[in-house]
Amino acid sequence: MQTVTTPETPKAPAPAAVQPFKYPLERQFVEPDWTRIPGYRDVSKSDWESALWQRRHTIKNLKELRAALGALLPEALATSIERDQREKATMSILITPHMVNTMNTDDLWGDPLRRYMLPAFDDRHPVYSNHPRASRDSLHEAEMWKVEGLTHRYPTKVLAELLSTCPQYCGHCTRMDLVGNDVPQVDKLKFTVAQPERWTQMLDYLRKTPTVRDVVVSGGDVANVPIAQLESFVSQLLDIPNVRDIRLASKGLMGIPQHYLQDNVMAAMERLARKAFERNVDLALHTHVNNANQVTPLLGKAARRLLEMGFRDVRNQGVLLRGVNATSRDLLELSFMLLDHARILPYYFYMCDMIPNSEHWRVAVWEAQKLQHDIMGYMPGFATPRIVCDVPYVGKRWVHQVAEYDREKGISYWTKNYRTGIELQDPEALNKRYEFFDPLYTLPESGQQWWRANANTEQLAHSIHA
Repeated sequence: MQTVTTPETPKAPAPAAVQPFKYPLERQFVEPDWTRIPGYRDVSKSDWESALWQRRHTIKNLKELRAALGALLPEALATSIERDQREKATMSILITPHMVNTMNTDDLWGDPLRRYMLPAFDDRHPVYSNHPRASRDSLHEAEMWKVEGLTHRYPTKVLAELLSTCPQYCGHCTRMDLVGNDVPQVDKLKFTVAQPERWTQMLDYLRKTPTVRDVVVSGGDVANVPIAQLESFVSQLLDIPNVRDIRLASKGLMGIPQHYLQDNVMAAMERLARKAFERNVDLALHTHVNNANQVTPLLGKAARRLLEMGFRDVRNQGVLLRGVNATSRDLLELSFMLLDHARILPYYFYMCDMIPNSEHWRVAVWEAQKLQHDIMGYMPGFATPRIVCDVPYVGKRWVHQVAEYDREKGISYWTKNYRTGIELQDPEALNKRYEFFDPLYTLPESGQQWWRANANTEQLAHSIHA
């Protein structure tokens, strides 16, 4: 008897796998409508795009915030911001109308910009608001000053802090010991040398230090330096033969792009770009955008103008902040918005530094390592941001460069291959391991118990005043 075989019933195709992140983005690239905000309802387009108008209407206290937002500001949030300013904040309120306009006014409690520009007491961790090892100058930059305001930490690079003010203040500011106005928790340090003399001393040091090729011009924020003075300083840098890279650091490009779109500012920047090209020096601008909501057409217009006139790059150095951008989706969306619409290179995301009262923003090293893993492969390699830990007494380290890591206690140990400016005579500097600390609430209970038993309670209570 002949056996008859029948073909097997075809199996249904497996459902298509879904990528963890979807591209292209669905987010629109538009300037939010500022007239939806009660205080800006009657502001014309010409006023809104005026740097002078933006500066004159920058919000400096809770009363002005209430006046701008009106009924959009929940009373409970206003009360919480007010308490935070009294008890926890290390920076005073200073926020431009342009930045207010990028907030989600339907959910100000959850808005990422509000969470780091206008921190509320209720945002902070109820138990661990401050790490026992937090310190005002967490990166010890002032210890490495060669002249006042000039930090020489890396062998070939220096940081020049031209001034101690910004057009807006971030709650997580790593230079909270120096930048901005005094607040109840912090009496700010002050430069003691008059500004013209300080700048002259910086330039003199660089002229006699041929090992330096890279200068970051910062502050504060260079957007607050009168443009003629900034042009003069940078032009003198360009005349120093050993200086090959100059980076202007300005969150103002995002916070008040109207400043950079002024005719006199653009003209000065173009002269500097031309001179840099003639001197074979790379001139770039580094800005600080932390969330995709802040990538607007005005930012894109200002960044493109700088590139058109000859700037080598416009790059973004964000900060990893819990509740603001500490998910792979947030980081990828921000990076693509910068790349696709503003031609800004996503460069670094720093782990939030260990300043006082920053615990609720900070992420653990293992969380940062996972984020770096999860954003790989979506963008070109040159445009994939590096997530780095700025280790005290060391400097920037990719988060996977940790030498040893005690996950239970949240202590990571790091090494370095150069001496900072204060260790040139220390033969053991390259043999040491340097510590960084995870937020205590990310530790297992055993680790939290260890810190409760071993942390210096006097330091925990008073480190903010150190």
